[in-house]
Order: sequence, then structure tokens, then C-alpha cells
Amino acid sequence: MPDTHLLDATRLKFGIGQPVPRAEDPILLTGQGRYTDDIALPGQVWCVMVRSPYAHGVINRIGTEGARAMPGVLGVWTGADLLAAGYGPMTCGMPLKNRDGTPLRTTQRPPLATDKVRFVGDPLAFVVAETRAAAKDAAEAVELDIDMLPAVTQASAAAEPGAPQLYDEIPGNLVLDFQQGDGAKVAAAFEAAAHVTRLSIRNNRIVVCAMEPRSAIGSFEEGRYVLRVGCQGVFGLRAQMAQDVLKVPVEQVRILTGNVGGSFGMKANAYPEYACLLHAAKQLGRPVKWTDERTGSFLSDQHGRDHEVDAELALDAEGRFLAVRLTSFANMGAYLSTVAPLMGTANFWKNVQSNYRTPLIEVVTRSYLTNTTPVSAYRGAGRPEGNYFMERLIEVAAQEMGLDAVELRRRNHIRTSEMPYAAASGSAYDGGDFTALMERALKAADVGGFAARKAESAARGLLRGLGIGNFLECTAPPTREQGGIRFEADGSVTIITGTLDYGQGHWSAFAQVLHQSLGIPFRQIRLLQGDSDELVAGGGTGGSKSLMASGAAIVGASELVIEKGRAAAAWVLEAAVADIEFEAHPEGGQGRFQIAGTDRGIGIMELAQRLRQAPALPDGVPATLDVTHVFDQAPQAYPNGCHVAEVEVDPETGIVRIDRYMSVNDFGVIVNPMLVAGQAHGGIAQGIGQALLESVAFGEDGQLQTGSYLDYALPRAEDMPFIGFVSHPVPATTNPLGAKGCGEAGCAGSLPAVMNAVVDALSLYGVRHIDMPATPQRVWQAIRAARAGA
Repeated sequence: MPDTHLLDATRLKFGIGQPVPRAEDPILLTGQGRYTDDIALPGQVWCVMVRSPYAHGVINRIGTEGARAMPGVLGVWTGADLLAAGYGPMTCGMPLKNRDGTPLRTTQRPPLATDKVRFVGDPLAFVVAETRAAAKDAAEAVELDIDMLPAVTQASAAAEPGAPQLYDEIPGNLVLDFQQGDGAKVAAAFEAAAHVTRLSIRNNRIVVCAMEPRSAIGSFEEGRYVLRVGCQGVFGLRAQMAQDVLKVPVEQVRILTGNVGGSFGMKANAYPEYACLLHAAKQLGRPVKWTDERTGSFLSDQHGRDHEVDAELALDAEGRFLAVRLTSFANMGAYLSTVAPLMGTANFWKNVQSNYRTPLIEVVTRSYLTNTTPVSAYRGAGRPEGNYFMERLIEVAAQEMGLDAVELRRRNHIRTSEMPYAAASGSAYDGGDFTALMERALKAADVGGFAARKAESAARGLLRGLGIGNFLECTAPPTREQGGIRFEADGSVTIITGTLDYGQGHWSAFAQVLHQSLGIPFRQIRLLQGDSDELVAGGGTGGSKSLMASGAAIVGASELVIEKGRAAAAWVLEAAVADIEFEAHPEGGQGRFQIAGTDRGIGIMELAQRLRQAPALPDGVPATLDVTHVFDQAPQAYPNGCHVAEVEVDPETGIVRIDRYMSVNDFGVIVNPMLVAGQAHGGIAQGIGQALLESVAFGEDGQLQTGSYLDYALPRAEDMPFIGFVSHPVPATTNPLGAKGCGEAGCAGSLPAVMNAVVDALSLYGVRHIDMPATPQRVWQAIRAARAGA
């Protein structure tokens, strides 16, 4: 169970549970942030990539002579050069297996293409010059002789006989034929069901659109490769670059990351540009910098989502769920990225059950390579989609069976009396209050007043729809994570951990945990995350696990500090260690070690200073309160909630406007409610973007047709409603803080809430389903088609 002292923090201004402003905001808002592109190293030169203009083709020749001769050019390299230098390929190491037990077929992606190009934007060469302008001019002078081949851009099309083949060694473009669940029992449940609901659902491809484009600087310093780059965790990226790509011991690689302007999964792993920069830096003896432009980001940054799904739900005569089955095509893009197959397989399997009693689950997913930008994790990485499929099935099943959709959810919710609950997916839900949470959401959203609002909209010629999005997300399980604490000479205290802040606000949240545990003054706490040399472990940021991992590590490290501090205080106070007590928050003061039953004691900060200044210490007395602690691991957690959206649809134009939005969430113990609400808002915004606006489009020749913000619609301020946020916490029992994670849950609730609302508005015309994004054109066409068929 969570430590109760960690939960009782409302009396502390900077303790757990308080809406402490983000510590980094004054730095960022005054322009003092330090992003990769802000860095200019002495002697720095510039790199520009040469990318394929074709989606598929055989490389005959890459002519570099003209580019090499241009003013300011220091070098031009191709795939052949890097291959000769001995660099390794980027691969997918996911331990997923085909249904026959064989491992997935992974691609071997070299830093630069050598035999074929496989998507528009595939890097072929790079130029390094004294200035960026000179490098761009020279990159345009590189000559490409490529025999074009037919392209395929959809997974289902890649599965067809005669489809273009991307790799000779991967027949049929199939990298994984995944099946999980007892197929025979699921089939029997569908055969015996009183009712079966079936839907074909398109999970549209997304461009990640991080605020900061990818940027990196490679250098070779004192015999080591140094990469300054925005990422999601320097410890993991160092291992991938050293072991897979550079083929050197990890000690010969250092990763440095400063501020990061968003990632959402996209910046987590190695990219071809990083090897190119490090190779050139070693060859030239100078730092080499590369910063992508926005169209380059659209082409080269890993995309998200992209699944074609047949979803089925079997119910008995009373509407109780018997089984759910997903049969999917998953688009991997041209190369298999680090976690690409995870989303449409294991994460569908874990999350489609949501918070419902569903005794049988089957997921069948066939993952195909296509001539498109590679796909990887994007906020939620299969978790929002699993919930979306179930919520859409519930809405349609209720309509088909003549049942109330809220009552159908209520009837199938897992009860609190059933906790802990062994889900068919293999998850072990440790707690949750799903029905009560949904009821609270319906009340907070004033669903009772919906009929009057619908009538008012109709009087203005508009359709109004109400959508509910229940969700339960299985977070990633926290892996080994560092929680180092270092007392600095200037009186500050540094937390060292391997997660990495790219917008979440780790500094404040982690400082609140440390302040709560040790009573260290909040303003004196610093955070170090972005230097691989400082870390002995680190799982990086992703899967909504940061607080569960780093927070738990900080709690464990704090206990070690107290243990060392008792020994040190006993020496200072001339007492026995057994007589020393520690109080994190004595009345009006900071953490303090004290002789039990007396008023004699010493503050934790003063004690750290005394140890630092002591000329000599006896045996058994620590020289410092510093600790390096690694939190091993913990089970995943299960954040859940209910979102309720109301939309207005103009039937003459198809324009959808979100008029009302309410979310009630169970994120367990909340360290900082302001930051958590902000995380929910961000996830909801991205869910709204996917639901109503965003979709990647490729032409038949594989050309990206949505290659800039002229063609790709992100939500703007006017597209966003006021978002209600209510907390209904049930503390987790599987980690010391009782936290459940929150970073990706906004997407999990918003996708079904918004799309259920759109379909509800269109149900007046008999529309049963509409795919994301519900753009004005798509909505208008659905209305016209329904009217024509009436």
C-alpha cells in the first residue's frame, strides 16, 4: 500500500498534492531555454541530408563530384562510405513472435540507403559545409540515378498478391503475423452469441508535429563520440547508438540533452542522421550540426497510428459481453522502427478490454512494410486505439440491440467488489471505481440538460451529438530507473534520474516528491536528466510511467539519505545512531535529525554542509549524504476515466464544433494537479486533432501529399473547447506513491468521446459509423449519402 505520509501533504505548500507552478517556466518564458539548435560549438560546421524524391527505386549511382567541388564544402558521404566504416543497422528488437512461434522479421536499416530507396525522404547522402547555406546548395547538386519502381502505401494493399515487394528477404512484405487469445473459444463465443456487432475502423496515420524539429550536433571529443540531441532518455539512446550503430563500448559514447520541445514517442530512438553527424565529426575533427526543417520533419520523423481494423463484439441476450475480437492490418512504413509492431499487437491486446468484464479476447494483427515513412510510438501507442475500438463497438451494439448505451456500459463494468481483477488480457487491475466515476462524469457534464441543448441547436439548424468515452489504459511497466540525490557545495540539491522532460514538468513534480520525503527546501532542488555520463540506469520517458519509476526511485533514495543522515547526525550530536530520529517537516522548518526526546538536532542541509567541511571523519560516518539508488521495477498501473463531449454539426457544410467537454479521471495519487490537468489537456487536444482534423495522405506513387501545414491540419485555439477536469482518485497499490500515470490518458478518452458525439449527431440520418478524421468534407459526404439512401 502507498505510504500514508506521502499522501498527507495538503498542509505543505510544495508537497505532494499541491498545484506548484512549473519550475522551468520562468527559464523558458524568458528565452533562457537551451534547445539543441541554440547550441553553437567552437569550429562547428553544418550538415544537410540528401533525401530520396521517390518512394521506391533501385539506386544506380549517387554522383557527389560536383557537390564536393562547391565552395565551403568539407565532405560528401554516401551509404557506401558508412558501410565501409563498419557502422551497424538500426533494427527492431521487440520480442514478438508470429503465430507459428517464429520471431518477427526485422529490417536492417543502414544509416544511408545503399541498394534501394523505400520511401520519399529516405536518406541517401549528406553534405557537410562551413555554413548551412553552402551545405544546402551542395546537397541540391548531388546527382541521383534511380530506377523508379511501383509503390504501395497501405498495409492491406501490401498484402495483395502482386503488390510491390520492398525486400527480397521479406516475402509478401509481412514482418509479423500476430495472434493472441484462444481463437477457438472466441469463435465459439461468437457462434453462441445472441448478438454480434461488427465495425470496420480506420485508425488514421498521424504526423507527430513536435514543436521543436529534430536537431543534433555530433562531435568527437577525447576519443569519445558525443551527441547533443533532443530525445526521451539519454541512457537508452546511448546503448542503441553504441551497441547497434557505432559498434563501440557504451563508455565511448556520451549523449547530452537539454530542453526538448515535444516528442510524444517520436524522438525516443536512434535516427540515420545521428550516425552521419558522428562519422563526419570524427573524420573532420570538428563538431557537425544538423537541424531539420518542417517539411523534412514531415518526411523523416516517424509517424504514428495507421491501422485498418475489423472490430467485433459478442453479447448475450441481456447485453453482457462474451468476447471481443480485433483483426487488423498494421502499416509499419518502409523500415521497422524500434517499437513499431507493439502498438497494433500487444497494446491492442492489453487495452481493448478497458474497464469492462470481457471474458474472452482475441487480437489478430498482420504487420506489413509499405513505401511510407516508418511508424513508431505516438502518444498512447495503441492504448487509446484499444479503448476507441471498444467504445465504438458499445455504442453501435446498444443501438442495434435497442439498449441505452450508458446502461450497457454500467452492466458490463468491473465492480469494485471484484478487485483485484484478473483481466482476460493478463492484466491484474489492483483497483478502480469505474461505474461511480462514469456517473460522476455524466453529472459533471450535465447530461440531464442535453435534450434542451439539442433542441436549441436544432432551432438554429444544427445537429447536436453527445459522446461518452470510457477508458482504462495499461501503462508501460516501470523499468530500472535511477534516483540519485546529490548535495551540492552551493547549498542546492540535485536529483539525478534517467527519465527525460520534453514538456511534462518533471522538475517540479520530482522536487515535490523529494521535498515531501526529506524536507529539502523546494527552491533549492535541481534536476539532472540529460547527461548519460551521470546515469547508471534509466528507462527514459514514455508509457505514462515517469512518476511511478523516477518518483519511486526518489522515495527509495530518500530513505537511503535518512539512513546515512542518522549515522552522520549521531556523530555531530554525540549520540547513538539508535537515538536519532528524522522528521521531514518539523513545525516551520526543513528536514531535521534529532535526538529522541530532546530538542537537540540538526537540519538536513546544515548536516550536509558539516560533512563537506569536516577535515576527517571516524569510521562509520559517511563523508556525504549523496546516494545513487536504482529502483528496480514495478507492475504497470491502470489510469482510467470517462470523458463526455458534445458537438454541433452544420449539416449544410459538415463543419463540426466541440461545444462542451468534461473529463473525470482516476490517476491515483496526484503529485501536482496543475501539471496533471495540463497533461490531460494536451492529450485531449491531440485526440481532438486525430478525431476531427489530422490525417496523412500519400499518392499512388508514394508521394506525401500532406507535407506541410498548408496540407496537414493541426487543431488551433478556435478548435478547442473549454475542458473540464475532475479528479476521482483510487490510489494504486503497486508503487510507493500510489500514482497511476496520466501523460497519454487524454487521447484514450477523447478519441471515443468526440467520435461518439459526431456519430450521435449524424444518427438523425441513420449514420452508423464515420471514420476519423471527421473533416467537414467527410461529414458532408456522409450526410449526403445517408439522405440519398433514405
